Amino acid sequence: MKTLILYFTTDGQTKKIAERLADVIRHEVELISLKDQAVDFAQKMANVDQVVIGASIRYGHFNPLVYQFIEQHYAMLNEKKTAFYGVNLTARKANRNTPTTNTYIRNFLAKVKWQPNYVEVIAGALFYPRYRFIDRMMIRFIMKITKGETDVSKEYEYTNWQQVEEFGKKLSDQLI
Repeated sequence: MKTLILYFTTDGQTKKIAERLADVIRHEVELISLKDQAVDFAQKMANVDQVVIGASIRYGHFNPLVYQFIEQHYAMLNEKKTAFYGVNLTARKANRNTPTTNTYIRNFLAKVKWQPNYVEVIAGALFYPRYRFIDRMMIRFIMKITKGETDVSKEYEYTNWQQVEEFGKKLSDQLI
Protein backbone atom coordinates (compact mmCIF):
# COMPACT_ATOMS: atom_id res chain seq x y z
CA MET A 1 0.00 0.00 0.00
CA LYS A 2 1.29 3.45 -0.94
CA THR A 3 -0.20 6.90 -0.39
CA LEU A 4 0.73 10.11 -2.18
CA ILE A 5 0.00 13.30 -0.26
CA LEU A 6 -0.04 16.42 -2.40
CA TYR A 7 -0.47 19.80 -0.77
CA PHE A 8 -0.60 23.49 -1.47
CA THR A 9 0.35 25.60 1.50
CA THR A 10 0.34 29.35 1.85
CA ASP A 11 1.89 29.83 5.28
CA GLY A 12 3.00 26.28 6.10
CA GLN A 13 0.07 24.90 8.10
CA THR A 14 -1.24 22.69 5.29
CA LYS A 15 2.24 21.21 4.88
CA LYS A 16 2.47 20.67 8.65
CA ILE A 17 -0.85 18.79 8.50
CA ALA A 18 0.43 16.70 5.55
CA GLU A 19 3.53 15.81 7.55
CA ARG A 20 1.44 14.72 10.53
CA LEU A 21 -0.75 12.59 8.27
CA ALA A 22 2.38 10.95 6.86
CA ASP A 23 3.58 10.20 10.41
CA VAL A 24 0.28 8.51 11.29
CA ILE A 25 -0.18 6.45 8.12
CA ARG A 26 1.33 3.01 8.67
CA HIS A 27 2.43 2.31 5.11
CA GLU A 28 4.62 4.00 2.51
CA VAL A 29 3.85 7.69 2.03
CA GLU A 30 5.29 10.33 -0.26
CA LEU A 31 4.68 14.06 0.30
CA ILE A 32 4.97 16.54 -2.56
CA SER A 33 4.11 20.20 -2.82
CA LEU A 34 1.86 21.13 -5.72
CA LYS A 35 4.24 24.04 -6.25
CA ASP A 36 7.00 21.61 -7.30
CA GLN A 37 7.00 22.05 -11.07
CA ALA A 38 9.74 19.43 -11.59
CA VAL A 39 7.44 16.56 -10.61
CA ASP A 40 5.66 14.30 -13.09
CA PHE A 41 2.43 14.14 -11.08
CA ALA A 42 0.71 11.73 -13.46
CA GLN A 43 3.50 9.20 -13.03
CA LYS A 44 3.53 9.66 -9.25
CA MET A 45 -0.22 9.11 -9.05
CA ALA A 46 -0.11 6.09 -11.34
CA ASN A 47 2.20 4.31 -8.90
CA VAL A 48 0.18 4.71 -5.69
CA ASP A 49 -2.95 3.20 -4.19
CA GLN A 50 -4.45 6.40 -2.86
CA VAL A 51 -3.97 10.13 -3.34
CA VAL A 52 -4.61 12.81 -0.74
CA ILE A 53 -4.73 16.48 -1.69
CA GLY A 54 -4.61 19.26 0.87
CA ALA A 55 -5.04 22.96 0.19
CA SER A 56 -5.51 26.14 2.16
CA ILE A 57 -7.84 29.09 1.80
CA ARG A 58 -6.55 32.65 1.57
CA TYR A 59 -9.01 35.52 1.23
CA GLY A 60 -11.85 33.10 0.58
CA HIS A 61 -10.22 31.13 -2.24
CA PHE A 62 -7.99 28.16 -2.88
CA ASN A 63 -4.94 29.01 -4.96
CA PRO A 64 -5.55 28.79 -8.74
CA LEU A 65 -2.72 26.22 -8.95
CA VAL A 66 -4.94 23.77 -7.01
CA TYR A 67 -7.74 24.15 -9.55
CA GLN A 68 -5.29 23.85 -12.46
CA PHE A 69 -3.83 20.66 -11.04
CA ILE A 70 -7.25 19.09 -10.55
CA GLU A 71 -8.44 20.15 -14.00
CA GLN A 72 -5.37 18.52 -15.52
CA HIS A 73 -5.62 15.29 -13.52
CA TYR A 74 -9.28 14.82 -12.56
CA ALA A 75 -9.76 11.70 -14.71
CA MET A 76 -6.92 9.88 -12.97
CA LEU A 77 -8.02 11.16 -9.56
CA ASN A 78 -11.56 9.88 -10.14
CA GLU A 79 -10.16 6.39 -10.87
CA LYS A 80 -8.22 6.19 -7.59
CA LYS A 81 -9.06 6.18 -3.92
CA THR A 82 -8.73 9.84 -3.04
CA ALA A 83 -9.23 12.24 -0.19
CA PHE A 84 -9.22 16.01 0.05
CA TYR A 85 -8.60 18.17 3.07
CA GLY A 86 -9.32 21.86 3.04
CA VAL A 87 -7.62 24.08 5.61
CA ASN A 88 -9.28 27.32 6.60
CA LEU A 89 -9.89 29.55 9.60
CA THR A 90 -13.67 29.30 9.32
CA ALA A 91 -13.34 25.65 10.36
CA ARG A 92 -12.38 26.85 13.85
CA LYS A 93 -16.12 27.20 14.43
CA ALA A 94 -18.06 24.06 15.33
CA ASN A 95 -20.84 24.90 12.87
CA ARG A 96 -18.40 25.37 9.95
CA ASN A 97 -16.07 22.37 10.22
CA THR A 98 -17.71 19.72 8.05
CA PRO A 99 -17.89 19.35 4.26
CA THR A 100 -21.59 20.23 4.32
CA THR A 101 -21.30 23.24 6.65
CA ASN A 102 -18.10 24.77 5.29
CA THR A 103 -18.90 27.10 2.39
CA TYR A 104 -15.36 27.01 0.99
CA ILE A 105 -15.39 23.22 0.70
CA ARG A 106 -18.91 23.07 -0.75
CA ASN A 107 -18.03 25.69 -3.38
CA PHE A 108 -14.75 23.96 -4.21
CA LEU A 109 -16.37 20.55 -4.72
CA ALA A 110 -19.09 22.12 -6.88
CA LYS A 111 -16.45 23.72 -9.16
CA VAL A 112 -14.17 20.74 -9.78
CA LYS A 113 -14.71 17.61 -11.86
CA TRP A 114 -12.94 15.50 -9.25
CA GLN A 115 -15.10 13.77 -6.66
CA PRO A 116 -12.89 12.64 -3.76
CA ASN A 117 -13.95 9.54 -1.83
CA TYR A 118 -13.44 11.36 1.44
CA VAL A 119 -13.35 15.02 2.45
CA GLU A 120 -12.03 16.52 5.67
CA VAL A 121 -12.28 20.14 6.82
CA ILE A 122 -9.44 21.20 9.12
CA ALA A 123 -8.99 24.47 10.96
CA GLY A 124 -5.78 26.26 10.11
CA ALA A 125 -3.57 28.70 11.93
CA LEU A 126 -3.25 32.45 12.15
CA PHE A 127 0.34 33.71 11.96
CA TYR A 128 -0.06 37.48 12.30
CA PRO A 129 3.62 38.29 13.01
CA ARG A 130 4.72 36.40 9.88
CA TYR A 131 2.38 38.23 7.50
CA ARG A 132 3.24 41.23 5.40
CA PHE A 133 1.68 44.42 6.75
CA ILE A 134 -1.20 44.52 4.26
CA ASP A 135 -2.04 40.83 4.81
CA ARG A 136 -1.87 41.29 8.57
CA MET A 137 -4.34 44.19 8.42
CA MET A 138 -6.70 42.48 5.95
CA ILE A 139 -6.78 39.23 7.88
CA ARG A 140 -7.25 41.12 11.15
CA PHE A 141 -10.22 42.92 9.61
CA ILE A 142 -11.74 39.62 8.46
CA MET A 143 -11.15 38.08 11.89
CA LYS A 144 -12.79 41.07 13.58
CA ILE A 145 -15.88 40.68 11.41
CA THR A 146 -16.02 36.93 12.17
CA LYS A 147 -15.39 37.45 15.90
CA GLY A 148 -11.93 35.91 15.80
CA GLU A 149 -8.59 36.77 17.36
CA THR A 150 -7.28 40.22 16.43
CA ASP A 151 -4.09 40.66 18.45
CA VAL A 152 -1.55 40.96 15.63
CA SER A 153 1.39 40.34 17.97
CA LYS A 154 0.37 36.69 18.47
CA GLU A 155 0.03 33.46 16.53
CA TYR A 156 -3.01 31.23 16.92
CA GLU A 157 -3.18 27.58 15.97
CA TYR A 158 -6.72 26.26 15.58
CA THR A 159 -5.80 22.90 14.05
CA ASN A 160 -7.31 19.98 15.93
CA TRP A 161 -4.40 17.54 15.86
CA GLN A 162 -6.55 14.69 17.20
CA GLN A 163 -8.79 15.17 14.15
CA VAL A 164 -5.72 15.08 11.89
CA GLU A 165 -4.52 11.85 13.52
CA GLU A 166 -7.95 10.24 13.14
CA PHE A 167 -7.95 11.26 9.48
CA GLY A 168 -4.48 9.72 9.10
CA LYS A 169 -5.73 6.47 10.68
CA LYS A 170 -8.60 6.34 8.17
CA LEU A 171 -6.11 6.79 5.36
CA SER A 172 -3.88 4.14 6.86
CA ASP A 173 -6.72 1.67 7.20
CA GLN A 174 -8.00 2.40 3.67
CA LEU A 175 -11.34 3.63 4.96
CA ILE A 176 -11.64 6.29 2.33
